[in-house]
Amino acid sequence: MSNDHEVLVDKEKRNDLKVKEERKEGEPTPAFKGASWAALLVGVASYLIGLFNATMELNEKGFYFAVLVFGLYSAISLQKAVRDKDEGVPVTTIYYGLSWFALIVSISLMAIGLYNAGSVVLSEKGFFGMAFVLSLFAAITVQKNIRDTQRAREKG
Repeated sequence: MSNDHEVLVDKEKRNDLKVKEERKEGEPTPAFKGASWAALLVGVASYLIGLFNATMELNEKGFYFAVLVFGLYSAISLQKAVRDKDEGVPVTTIYYGLSWFALIVSISLMAIGLYNAGSVVLSEKGFFGMAFVLSLFAAITVQKNIRDTQRAREKG
């Protein structure tokens, strides 16, 4: 009899622990967080591996690397500015406008660079474009997940 009681108490303790480990309201699921990080890593790693293996000049590789870094930063910056504005956090008009401008410039530089890249075959151009877009989208999603998790834990 005592043994059954101990088993019930042990199950209740495990159930209490599970309740404490549950995610907070508004927090993304661990699967979504993992998928976002995986997409970011796959996108950036694919882009960089493709860039490393490309037969273009070193200055061209530097250009495409800089465009990736610029694009990632501008996408995250714009996402933060848009979210801050939506949540009533003060965002200056100049910062909001510059965030949009920077993202548009980075995407334009990538598109113009790939269009004019004579030494890059069409399939490689598509590869770089898709890896770039995946990286930008994943960076925005990772930043959003971090912010949602932080906000959910502050409320909880």
